[in-house]
Amino acid sequence: GQWMQSPQGITGIPPGLEYMSALDQIIVKQKIEILELLTGCEMRNKYDVLNSVGQQCYYAEEESEFCNRICCGPMREYVMHITDNSQQEVMRISHDFVCCVGCCWCATDSSCGYEVKIEAPVGNIIGYAKQQSSKWKPHIRVFDANRQPMYVVRGPCCWGCQNCFCTDDIDFPITDLTEQNVLGRMFKRWAGCGREMFTDADTFGVTFPADMAITSKALLFGTLFLVDFLYYEQQKNNNNN
Repeated sequence: GQWMQSPQGITGIPPGLEYMSALDQIIVKQKIEILELLTGCEMRNKYDVLNSVGQQCYYAEEESEFCNRICCGPMREYVMHITDNSQQEVMRISHDFVCCVGCCWCATDSSCGYEVKIEAPVGNIIGYAKQQSSKWKPHIRVFDANRQPMYVVRGPCCWGCQNCFCTDDIDFPITDLTEQNVLGRMFKRWAGCGREMFTDADTFGVTFPADMAITSKALLFGTLFLVDFLYYEQQKNNNNN
């Protein structure tokens, strides 16, 4: 595909995130793995990262162990490598395996909640995204590098049912800490009955103000992968099995 032209003359931001300055929307399209469709074995996820007009700005590829993918499913330990068009790694999103994780009832800041760490560039932590306690709705908080909360992401009450029967985007509004001001949204796009039933190759996106700080855009971009693994990997894995 066509790569987005990198903006020039931008200083004071993590190297490789120059693309973010011109974006108000990011689309993440997971690639379909033929071997996974034929065998049902979970392969390493790979994604094209696009701007709003379909130009590629990044590429994402999962690094994980085969046994972890088979035995631990979406709760597995993994590292997501984000590279630019020169194949330089500009971001890294990582999740450590935790035995008890993913339950919305007992997830807290200190334990149990699914968490990803976001680095840009590699070795420089810019923040975290972590699942929070809730009754039914997905609840995620985004933190800065000092673990100070910045944003709240909430999902719909029946996100699982919507994924099966709804033919529209499934929205996850992004708000400030008061949850009164909506700053953007994350969404999962409907891919059609066949693709929804038999593959976990989903399409996700995030919108935010064009003038938002570039590191904040990067944090919300990294949080998309938490949404994917936590709420949409498990269902498709069960379908394949």
